[in-house]
Amino acid sequence: MRILVLLIWYDFFRKRKGADELFTEKEGRYSGLAGKLNRIIADNRLMGALAGVSIRKADTGEKIYDHYGEMRLRPASNMKLFSGAAALEILGENYRFTTEIHTDGTLEEGVLNGSLYLIGKGDPTLVEGDFRTFAIELKKQGIRRVNGDLIGDDTWFDAVRLSSGITWTDETYYYGSQISALTASPNSDYDAGSVLVEVHPGKEEGAAAQVMLSPSTDYVSVTNRAITAGADEPNSIEILRVHGTNEITVTGSIPSGTEKAREWISVWEPAGYALRLFYQALAAEGIEINGLRMGKVPADTALLTDRQSMPLRELLIPFMKLSNNGHAEILTKEMGRKVHGEGSWDAGLRVIEEVAATLGVNTATIQLRDGSGMSHANMIPANEISQLLFAVQAKPWYEAFLASLPIAGAEERFVGGTLRDRLTDGAANGNVQAKTGTLTSVSTLSGYVTAKSGERLIFSVLVNNLLEDEKTTEDAIAAAIAEYGE
Repeated sequence: MRILVLLIWYDFFRKRKGADELFTEKEGRYSGLAGKLNRIIADNRLMGALAGVSIRKADTGEKIYDHYGEMRLRPASNMKLFSGAAALEILGENYRFTTEIHTDGTLEEGVLNGSLYLIGKGDPTLVEGDFRTFAIELKKQGIRRVNGDLIGDDTWFDAVRLSSGITWTDETYYYGSQISALTASPNSDYDAGSVLVEVHPGKEEGAAAQVMLSPSTDYVSVTNRAITAGADEPNSIEILRVHGTNEITVTGSIPSGTEKAREWISVWEPAGYALRLFYQALAAEGIEINGLRMGKVPADTALLTDRQSMPLRELLIPFMKLSNNGHAEILTKEMGRKVHGEGSWDAGLRVIEEVAATLGVNTATIQLRDGSGMSHANMIPANEISQLLFAVQAKPWYEAFLASLPIAGAEERFVGGTLRDRLTDGAANGNVQAKTGTLTSVSTLSGYVTAKSGERLIFSVLVNNLLEDEKTTEDAIAAAIAEYGE
């Protein structure tokens, strides 16, 4: 039995070697590149890990290198290539999210006899200033008092807040924030459903640290147990939210002379967070209101004002450059809502898979569980990622898609994105344009690069089962492609 198993494994690896050679011999001028890539993959740092690599010609889609390219591996945030492409195809690059303010009452001498409804339709770009703009507009319309409640409506999406890939250790932080059709962000990174907590040292050693919250809201409470340490002491600040609550605790010490420590912390129930920010904005403009609660807008209400987000082609920049998980999940639910009438993960993932099929992806060999790549149950072969990257080039929205990918070594945050500190030397610098991906034990990179030969190539590198957060393999492969043809 043992001999049979060894023979099966020997035959498998012999066939894999033959497959690699097929592409390098078919295009003999690629043999030098293939040799370099084989040596990179044979590095001892990958001992016990799996690397799937697929390289295609950008003009024809022909594969020129394939190392376990058909093996299903976890893509991490390379999943966003699929959700981003599907969003551009289904929603369109000019698509804008809308947030609306309705009423079921009438205005008489400054008093609105009825309730106000804040209706969320998925916009992840609402910030504190937008609620202030809403309040100012209502004041201009003559509203001084609302003889009713402020009611938040988040029923555009379903009530499932977290995708199946989010663990209890993730959900405290912005990258695991809850998904709601009504939400708010702390700044122009648009990490919807989170607040920014900053910790500054006190005036002297031993004094309490100073904690600042952005936006300033009483929707969350902060317990500050942090102190100021000596300038030579380590920074041990820890910022956490108690599960199931909006109680944030700050512990540890921050050395004097340190500028700040900060963390983006997700809120529990982001619809209530957005509603509270609007309530605070109304109060700041002197508009009185009875109370606030969640509910569904009736059919016979009047629109008072609304706001549209930036178009999708602009939202793609923070989404893809900074690898924003919340944007991926919101877009997934929005696609489900548009195509199947249901703002859910199941409906949205069905749309992503349907779009992938039209791009020539073999959907029989992929498994999708969320739009962001946070789930360890997502499975996509490198060959299917490179196929998608080839096919999207023919789409009218391709330029918007390409512009959203991080550029290696570009220092500007919204240009280089997650690649701004990587591949900063040689031919790869400013040349490799690709989506990164990182999970525990997973590191991925897929995109486009122009070789020194002048040829445009598409690559996908998926490395799984790593014991350390190690990006050497995909960076070395991307650099080797960039240097090819010298």
